[in-house]
Amino acid sequence: MSKPNTMKALEKSHAKEGLWMVQAPVPEIGPDDVLIKVKKTGICGTDIHIWNWDDWASATVPTPMITGHEFAGEIVEIGRDVKGFEIGQRCSGEGHLITHESRQSRAGKFHLDPGTRGIGVNEQGAFAQFLRLPAFNVVPLPADIPDEIGAILDPLGNAVHTALSFDLLGEDVLITGAGPIGIMAAAVAKHAGARKVVITDINAARLELASHVVPSVITVDVSKEDLNDVMHREGMVQGFDVGMEMSGSQVALDQMVEALVMGGKIALLGIPPGKSPVDWSRIVFKAITIKGVYGREMFETWYKMIAMLQNGLDVSRVITHEMKVDEFRDGFAAMKSGKSGKVVLDWT
Repeated sequence: MSKPNTMKALEKSHAKEGLWMVQAPVPEIGPDDVLIKVKKTGICGTDIHIWNWDDWASATVPTPMITGHEFAGEIVEIGRDVKGFEIGQRCSGEGHLITHESRQSRAGKFHLDPGTRGIGVNEQGAFAQFLRLPAFNVVPLPADIPDEIGAILDPLGNAVHTALSFDLLGEDVLITGAGPIGIMAAAVAKHAGARKVVITDINAARLELASHVVPSVITVDVSKEDLNDVMHREGMVQGFDVGMEMSGSQVALDQMVEALVMGGKIALLGIPPGKSPVDWSRIVFKAITIKGVYGREMFETWYKMIAMLQNGLDVSRVITHEMKVDEFRDGFAAMKSGKSGKVVLDWT
């Protein structure tokens, strides 16, 4: 392939707020890598942390760093030892780069590898015209999944991993936090056969988006409505069977614990800021199971979410903004407003 020497990229060039459009070298691939021409990327909450240069970002991300890890594109170069892929093949990819020496990896539990590094966080990322990625991490995109959906498979994978942590068939589900991942988790829960799905937040715009994406979801603004009243109205007198905490709010988690049935189950994806007090005795006496969720199961989550997308799962309306990458500042402003769904940048 004849490729340019440099490429357009969004980079955390300086240890301060913002990202900068730069000309960066096109990555050179190794024998086990592929080079991907990026077509579309999604802006993630992690990217907002990096833009803001908060405590986590400043302690974690070296500069300069090309950020971004949600993408869709096509393979334009293949390392000499790579098999099973071809030039021109459409793909997305797993942004967690693992080692293969840990006990977890050797057992096939790749998502639990303690040596995991992230593209766009620890390694040069996908906010660029070209991305180098280990072939192991490449996920082919079927023809019936468009690039804009391919660009948000990473966060959809978070939603799928969280939602499928426990059996949902016929269950009543409570989701706290109506951000894009919480909304997609609601869509997955309904697709997987949940009886009733309630999603709570204090952001009216996000709850309205949830109703738009998943018309059958029950939205509750907990700043204006009592969740107990909703439970009684909907016939959930004993409580919810499964909870998914997506907000990182301690208040939301406490409310979820109270709203669950005896023996209920909670999948935790939301990250609280700092340490939070937890009433563990309440959790013990209600015999609640709690599972922390990180990333996606590699690669079972990818298989399941692609299968669901091909079988009627529709999350397309969670994308509220699509724009050319040159307008990236507007995209980040939309994300930071707290009123958007997913924002997708077009690199073509």
